[in-house]
Amino acid sequence: MIILGIETSCDETSVAIVKDGRFVLSNIISSSADLFIEYGGVVPEIASRKHVEFILPVIKKAIEEAKINKKDIDAIAVTQGPGLVGALLVGITAAKAMAMALDIPLIPVNHLKGHIAANYITYPKLEPPFACLLVSGGHTNVLSIEDYDMVKNLGGTRDDAVGEAYDKVARVMGLDYPGGPKIDKLAQKGNPEAINFPRTHFKDNPYDFSFSGLKTAVINYINNKNQKNEEYSKEDVAASFQKAVTDVLVQAIFHTNSKVIAVAGGVAANSGLRNALKERGEKEGVEVYFPHINLCTDNAAMIAGAAYYIKEDDFDINADSSLEL
Repeated sequence: MIILGIETSCDETSVAIVKDGRFVLSNIISSSADLFIEYGGVVPEIASRKHVEFILPVIKKAIEEAKINKKDIDAIAVTQGPGLVGALLVGITAAKAMAMALDIPLIPVNHLKGHIAANYITYPKLEPPFACLLVSGGHTNVLSIEDYDMVKNLGGTRDDAVGEAYDKVARVMGLDYPGGPKIDKLAQKGNPEAINFPRTHFKDNPYDFSFSGLKTAVINYINNKNQKNEEYSKEDVAASFQKAVTDVLVQAIFHTNSKVIAVAGGVAANSGLRNALKERGEKEGVEVYFPHINLCTDNAAMIAGAAYYIKEDDFDINADSSLEL
């Protein structure tokens, strides 16, 4: 089964062709992220306009690179949400038009299920059940993947998502958006034990997170140093902050006692998190899976991959910026 997937939830315009939910024939991504460096974050209106500009050329290129004919496409998959409503509407409109013109099914996909499916593409033999740590700019959740289209949310952040915390800390440190990769790079040169930043744990739910206090502690540390005209090591701050983040994430996902763990979302590319999870997994005999680096950030291959396991055909879908699992 050949599915064309469309992903426009934020600032990447992506179209992919995926066969049988696992094999990527093409995965084209056109990002407008560089435009938002000066703003320190995504500007929804600009992102939406860029999607309108990019969508048709990206669709054409994806089909050409896959070396297929439009008539070979069995279904169209599109991100319904969560995401920026204007950006989502561009992808949904294009998807509806294609599906109607080709007289084939239109499959709505939850963006978060797409991130999970990135692991199926990276590891064709991976099958549910397993535990999943979903970490991105907008979400931080511990999930139980009971079947391909059956996801149970065990817990999540009560305030900032982990990627959001990274970006806010990076901004105070004077680093350009997006801040996550830049903090990760600095952290590799710093001492993770230099500063004891707080870790938040909840007794009522071991799968819940809070990064607001940690973020505030890092910002206060930097502001205090600046006010006293004292020098500090950005590398040590980055390493200590990242260590505090990874400690709580690793503890939460291993609390599931699952023997198979998958990581999903943009922060799955973080080297500190990868190393910490691998080390704990090797120590406890747990298999830990990470998507290919190119599949961690938003892309349409994961949307087409997830759609293969969804038994739904709905032309009446609309964008849902706060769509839940």
